[in-house]
Amino acid sequence: MRENGVRSIWERGQPVINGWLGVPNSFSAEVMANAPFDSVTVDMQHGMVDFQAGVSMLQAISTCDVTPLARVPWNDPTPIMKMLDAGAYGIICPMVNTREECEKFVGACRYAPAGYRSYGPARAIIYGGADYASEANDTVITFAMIETVTAVENLDSIMSVEGLDAVYVGPSDLAISLGNPPSVEPAADNVIAAIAEILQVAHKHGVKAGIHCPSGSSVQDKFQKGFDFATISADYRLMAAAAEAEIKAARAT
Repeated sequence: MRENGVRSIWERGQPVINGWLGVPNSFSAEVMANAPFDSVTVDMQHGMVDFQAGVSMLQAISTCDVTPLARVPWNDPTPIMKMLDAGAYGIICPMVNTREECEKFVGACRYAPAGYRSYGPARAIIYGGADYASEANDTVITFAMIETVTAVENLDSIMSVEGLDAVYVGPSDLAISLGNPPSVEPAADNVIAAIAEILQVAHKHGVKAGIHCPSGSSVQDKFQKGFDFATISADYRLMAAAAEAEIKAARAT
């Protein structure tokens, strides 16, 4: 089976820089995949991406040596299994708040006896290889999103779920849950403390820790703090920021 580049980077003791795709277009996905990201994530939750667009984006991503991931809309086996069958090599699942919810998520990503994923990797076997069925359980990565007070209260039980590979912090939802305005860059003291606790508990359980960031400098800061995986903004935000910067330069006197 084709190796999972994210796992390989982690095995070398290095952190992963992730790109984020919210524009439902194969060309923009191909452009982002050609940037030197380690992985790119098709966002089906807050991005404008439906399943068919997601498949086209995964096809475009596979022209490059970058690991394809997907964030599904919710902790629902249907989109999880469909994106895995389409060739995603990892799933980021929103709003995992309890051990039971984490078990439901992880089980949807694993074939029996480790889980209850239904067999039918239509495109995944083309992308991954003929031995996909026997190797997928050890290759696909599971990311549970930690983004609520309830999840923080249940960190130990969530992260002790067998088959959970990583957690992914959603800073804005976590900030809202803790009574603060949404902010992709943690600012409030209680949010910063909660994120530090998430990182500490994850590593205690041998679980990798990821987080969404607004910029490359923010990613560098999170790597220095010990995070194993971090995302730089999103395609549409990077496009808007670059356009604004160039317009400002054009109008400068």
